[in-house]
Amino acid sequence: MNHAESRNQLLDQVERLLRMSHKPLSQADVARSCGVNRSTIGRLEQSLVKRGVPLRHDDQDRWYIDRSAYVTSIKLRPDEALTVYLACRLLARYSDKPNQHIVVALEKIAVALDAISQPLGNHINNTTQTLRSRLPSTPSHHQRILETLGQAWLEGRIVDIQYRPLSAKQPFRHRFAPYFLEPSAIGFSTYAIGHSDPPGKLRTRKLERIESIALTNETFEVPATFDAVKLLEGAWGIWFDEEDKPTPITLRFSQRVERRVRESHWHPSERAEPQLDGTLLWHAEIDAIEEFIPWVRSWGVDCEVVEPAKLRQQMTSEVYQQARQYGWQVSKSISPTNTVDHSLFDDIFGG
Repeated sequence: MNHAESRNQLLDQVERLLRMSHKPLSQADVARSCGVNRSTIGRLEQSLVKRGVPLRHDDQDRWYIDRSAYVTSIKLRPDEALTVYLACRLLARYSDKPNQHIVVALEKIAVALDAISQPLGNHINNTTQTLRSRLPSTPSHHQRILETLGQAWLEGRIVDIQYRPLSAKQPFRHRFAPYFLEPSAIGFSTYAIGHSDPPGKLRTRKLERIESIALTNETFEVPATFDAVKLLEGAWGIWFDEEDKPTPITLRFSQRVERRVRESHWHPSERAEPQLDGTLLWHAEIDAIEEFIPWVRSWGVDCEVVEPAKLRQQMTSEVYQQARQYGWQVSKSISPTNTVDHSLFDDIFGG
């Protein structure tokens, strides 16, 4: 390896070290980590700046990267760039909250793909300009919350937030360490999962329910034992509670939708059992069923809750209340375990 190659390799190593560190590093710290003399590291400063690395000094002359000014370069093959475009386009189409960063990302992809395929570049640019015309004049509250929370995640900094749960009348204030952010197709929402104090435990925070947020100078480290993949294995969407045990769920789908249900993989634990009568028994273990229930409702009469009994009772009660809402007088003696007047419900739901 010649001198130029060795120097570039060292520059890559220093940049990577600073990028991965959540705190400023002295030149001596950098030198020790890279196995070179401190004077060698000192001579790299201008080369890092010329590379476009936003290198900064704190009041103790330690180095750190200004992440807000950092621009990451990524090289994509045509198929990879097209995949990124489709992902951004899907987000832009189905998100109900405007975000200028999505639009800017799409514009950059349009420029990149224009060099490969001008028709594709023009199409992306035209559809993106339509999205840009719908952006508000100032960033939305949701976008500002996402920006701050994203910065906290990237920099490993604790945030102070005012959070109001769905059923609460007043928000409560607490400190939150975001371990990661995760989108959910349910309700087009984004969730933060991390350590909340109080109560000093792992919790989920939905961005739409954060009323205010402020970065603190306090940093955090994600525990080495934390496993996001394992954590979400039993969750429907993003909702979970670390203290919940999975609840066995069994649903019966009608013959009319049996094929549609089996076309998609809905949950990691799911198990489907086709029945001789054409129906489908669908089994899964769900950590918490709060966000699972709307999915059950969405299938209407084609989905019957077999177990657990508590969920079956809830769905039966909802059918009863809905029937009354539409003017049908249903006997209150009907219960989840009693025989239902099928002729009446067939009239209602077209059985």
